[in-house]
Amino acid sequence: MGAVLEGVRLAVIGGDDREIYLIPELQRQGANIIGLGLEKSPLGHSIEHASSFEEVMEKAHALLFPMFGTDERGLVKAKYSNSPIVLNKDVLESIPLGVPLFIGWARPALKAAAQNMDITLVEIVNRDDVAILNSIPSAEGSIQMAMEATNITIHGSQSYVIGLGRTGITLVNMLKGIGAKVTVVARKSADLARAVEMGVKAVSLTELETVISQAEIVFNTAPALVLDRNLLEKMSREAVIIDLASIPGGTDFEYAQMLGIKAQLAPGLPGIVAAKTAGKILAKIYPPIILEYVSPIGKGVR
Repeated sequence: MGAVLEGVRLAVIGGDDREIYLIPELQRQGANIIGLGLEKSPLGHSIEHASSFEEVMEKAHALLFPMFGTDERGLVKAKYSNSPIVLNKDVLESIPLGVPLFIGWARPALKAAAQNMDITLVEIVNRDDVAILNSIPSAEGSIQMAMEATNITIHGSQSYVIGLGRTGITLVNMLKGIGAKVTVVARKSADLARAVEMGVKAVSLTELETVISQAEIVFNTAPALVLDRNLLEKMSREAVIIDLASIPGGTDFEYAQMLGIKAQLAPGLPGIVAAKTAGKILAKIYPPIILEYVSPIGKGVR
C-alpha cells in the first residue's frame, strides 16, 4: 500500500493481541505510533510510549481505541497496560478540536457524550468491510467453542443459527461445509428466503418455540434478548448455546445456568482465536478511513 499514512501520528490506546499485529502494519504504511497502555507488549521500543492521556492529546492526529470499546464504566480493554485506562468525561473534554476518535464499538453513553462535546466519533465494527472480514474468525471461533463444549460432532448436529446478518451467513456456510443440519432462525422474510436459497431449513423467530427442543447447538448472532426464560425452558438440557452478540448478549445466562444448559458469551472472538488475521484485517481497513478525517500533512480534519 505504500506510505499512505506518512506524517500521521496515531495514538493506539489499549487493546489486545490484535494491536500487536496492527501497529507494525500501520508503521509500514508510514504512521508514527504513540502507545498508551502498551508498555508490557512485545512491541518494546518500536513505538513511542505515552504515560498519560494528556501526553497523547499533545501529539496525536487521531485516537485508535480497541474494537471491544469500553465497559459500562468506561474502562478500556488494555491487556498490556500496567494500570487501568478509563475513557471518561475528563478525557473526552481533553480531546483537541478536529482529532477523531476511532473505536470498534461505542456504547450509547459514549455516542451521546461525543455528540454533545462535538467530538468526531467513528465507530467501525458495523462497517460492512470490517464486519464481513471479521465474521470469518468469529465463525471459526464459535464452532471451535461448540466443539469443546459438546460431546457430539458438529457433523450431523442439529445446529441453529439465530440471525442471518454478516456473521450469520458466514457461520451457516461453515456449518454446512462441516456437515451440520442447519436451521436458520430469523425475523425478516428476506432472511428466511435467503436461508432457503442457501439450502438450509428456515424458521421464523415467532415459530422458534415450537422447534427449539430439537436444537443441539444454538449460535446466536442477534443483538437482543432472544433466548429468554420461555425458550430456554423448552430447550434440551444437553443443548449448548454459543452467543456471539455484543455484551450483554441475547441469552438469559443466569436462567440457562439454573436449568443446566451450557451457555457461553463469546464477544471479541477475532482477537481471541485469530489475533494475527484480525490485526491485519484492521490494518487494511483503517488507513482509508483515517484519511477521510486526518490530513497526512498536518493535524486535524480535512
